[in-house]
Amino acid sequence: MEANVAVAPASPRPDLAELSALAKSLRREILVMLSQAGSGHPGASLSMVEMLIGLYWYKLRHDPKRPDWAQRDLFLLSKGHGCPALYAVLARRGYFDRALLATLRKLGSPLQGHPQQWSPPGVEIAAGSLGQGLSLANGWALALKMDGDAQRRVYCLLGDGEIQEGQVWEAAMAAGHYHLDHLCAIIDANSLQQNGPVQQIMGIEPLAAKWSAFNWHTIEIDGHNQEQVLNALDEAATVQGQPTVIVSRTVKGKGVSFMENRAEWHGVAPKPDELERALKELA
Repeated sequence: MEANVAVAPASPRPDLAELSALAKSLRREILVMLSQAGSGHPGASLSMVEMLIGLYWYKLRHDPKRPDWAQRDLFLLSKGHGCPALYAVLARRGYFDRALLATLRKLGSPLQGHPQQWSPPGVEIAAGSLGQGLSLANGWALALKMDGDAQRRVYCLLGDGEIQEGQVWEAAMAAGHYHLDHLCAIIDANSLQQNGPVQQIMGIEPLAAKWSAFNWHTIEIDGHNQEQVLNALDEAATVQGQPTVIVSRTVKGKGVSFMENRAEWHGVAPKPDELERALKELA
């Protein structure tokens, strides 16, 4: 089934050079947080920075001063172990004081190693047990459709290792069946998971063809090309009659040479000397 793609008015675009500088700054902040915590997931956090920038600085309707604003778009981070990136973005956008980032994974901190709903403000769902986010996104998108709300949208970011979970494909089938055009799934396809290459552990390709077969409008991009990210989010917002999936091809550990495409950096925080090297590369 072909998607009916409506013509949407152009939105003002952020300056791409400014977004590129922002991406470096956020990556530095993520690495400092993780090093101070002594644990966490750098690889999965660094790979999705440009997509979060595209959402929070361009496409999402949101209000940091009113995180519970009834007309906000919803962003659901299903790959919860990548939450340091989300925390850095939310703090930079003004949802909470950036000084709180230094408390990542500390006892009593709202910034836990896997996110909790509303802790900190701006986090829509608890996540950690992989494979559940798209089902929650379906529920919200179906409610919006039943309410006749044509404005609000739901975005759900998943990892490519995560979509080996069977629940994801049940949710994908349901979203296509119910024509949830308020819904955009985003796959952070960095090709690696905790124990090695995704394709060796449980192959998931061809991703675009599989989602298309489940009646999704599919878009495949370089997830570190900020212009492609913005274009994909624009296209997704115009699709009618189908949910949209953006297959965002990324590099695990993006921006740090000794972390890039290395599965061992899935869940290991940089030591002080490694942090110093990484920050020099991101200067």
